[in-house]
Amino acid sequence: MDFAFDTTLKNRTIFKQFLEDFSLEQLNKVPKGFNNNIFWNVAHTVVTQQLLVYKLSGLPMVIADDLVEAYKKGTKTEHNATQTEVDLIKDLLFSTIEKTKEDYDNNLFKSYNEYTVSTKSTLTNVDEAIAFNNFHEGIHLGYILALKKNI
Repeated sequence: MDFAFDTTLKNRTIFKQFLEDFSLEQLNKVPKGFNNNIFWNVAHTVVTQQLLVYKLSGLPMVIADDLVEAYKKGTKTEHNATQTEVDLIKDLLFSTIEKTKEDYDNNLFKSYNEYTVSTKSTLTNVDEAIAFNNFHEGIHLGYILALKKNI
């Protein structure tokens, strides 16, 4: 499982670079033909990881409910993110994965509520959730690269 966590952390390092390299205006821009912006995509990955790994395992998430409501599946950019929000997500990019690895290593993930994802695959345990999360984050990295070309 170390490889999966390492992959997540490497992807999150790329996300962090976008948050640092682009201005707040660029992070908030929703180009024509897109529903969301770079910031939404990064925040969405933080929220989705927590939902897939913690909530479906019946464990408390380490992020606030209002963050979940703003960036969960089916949401779209509703407001311009502030620098404070960008800084929060930047911190959560790594703290959430470090906590997940710690909890995983301590065998906290005992049960899992099956969930069928948009690709029609059914997640049945936390290992599958962690693996799928990496795939999901890769999809959003692709969206961000497309957005980057249009801002």
